[in-house]
Amino acid sequence: MLRIQDCIIDPRSLGSKFWLTEVSPSYAYQNGQRTDTISGYRYTIALPEKGLEKIGVKIEGPQLVKAPESGFVEVGFEGLEMYFYWSNGQPEVGARATGIALVNTKS
Repeated sequence: MLRIQDCIIDPRSLGSKFWLTEVSPSYAYQNGQRTDTISGYRYTIALPEKGLEKIGVKIEGPQLVKAPESGFVEVGFEGLEMYFYWSNGQPEVGARATGIALVNTKS
């Protein structure tokens, strides 16, 4: 039987522009409990092509870019993938990547 978490969601469904709005630590879990150990960072992005819906993209390891002081900055991701997970009995969509970088739109 095919399970929902075995399905792959195409990251192209997010659109082609990603606006970083905030960065927060992501913590490791052990035995289903959150620890105080930071395992990576969650980069919250707004999706301008999707009515500014937001999604968090988790990247393991050290913080790679800082959150903008106000507003947003455009970013790009390496190795972006999306997945399903369950929260409070409901399916949710998550995202993870291997890298993030600022997009230089000014000349």
